[in-house]
Amino acid sequence: MGFQDGTKKGEGKRLKQTLAFGVFKVLSFLVVAILVVILGFIIFNGISAISWEFLTDMPREGMTQGGIFPAIVGTLCLVLGSMLFAFPVGIMSGIYINEYAKDGWLKRFIKLMTNNLAGVPSIVFGLFGMALFVNKLGFGDSLLAGSLTLGLLALPVVIRTTEEALKAIDDSFRIGSLALGASKWQTTSKVVLPIAFPNIITGLILSIGRVSGETAPILFTVAAYFLPKLPTSIFDQVMALPYHLYVISTSGTDIEASRSMAYGTAFVLVVIVLLVNLLANWLRKYYGKKVKMN
Repeated sequence: MGFQDGTKKGEGKRLKQTLAFGVFKVLSFLVVAILVVILGFIIFNGISAISWEFLTDMPREGMTQGGIFPAIVGTLCLVLGSMLFAFPVGIMSGIYINEYAKDGWLKRFIKLMTNNLAGVPSIVFGLFGMALFVNKLGFGDSLLAGSLTLGLLALPVVIRTTEEALKAIDDSFRIGSLALGASKWQTTSKVVLPIAFPNIITGLILSIGRVSGETAPILFTVAAYFLPKLPTSIFDQVMALPYHLYVISTSGTDIEASRSMAYGTAFVLVVIVLLVNLLANWLRKYYGKKVKMN
């Protein structure tokens, strides 16, 4: 009886495990299927609008004709500007929290505030950016104000990713380096940070994916409704793909006439995000191989 009961319990556990894995697998395929449907819809409707003129020309006739070249350039400038601010500040903050801050209320407070900052709606970042950068600091509606606002939006992700990447490094590396006479900073910068860097780039990927598609923060700080020219300084307004897509889809001069341009804009935005992510993934693998070789 005892052996039979044990066998039945074992079969019950295996059945529960099989059911649990089955549910996980179905949910995973469901998520992938939803993503494929969304991408397929955008590609199917947007591919017909793609042409050399569409990618390289200025918008005309109230954005019902011409191309989206200023919006492409503006989006790339905003992503680059925001990362120039968020990446170094976020990495330094993550290093301080994990390597230098002592356990206590201050460290817990910083981590709590970072987590809360990650959950703040993007429209709030837009209002804050307008109040601080546009009005208080006098940057006006500009590439600089928009980049800094998007940088603030990306900052919590970079900080948390950096902290988790550093936390994953075994303490034996730190102890070994310190035992050889290296200082705390030399250990962090020469030993710990290079090993963690491939995982830190994951934060960069997630941040780029978020800021490149945001509309609310740039609505108040930089985005122009119709500006058929390229920026010449960091204090210029720019067009951006997310805002351009929003305008021609909801409040353009002729929504039906610009429908194909809206789908084409969405297609280009998805391709840009995909290419930037692929580049960041390549960087992560490249630095990962260098770490293994060393």
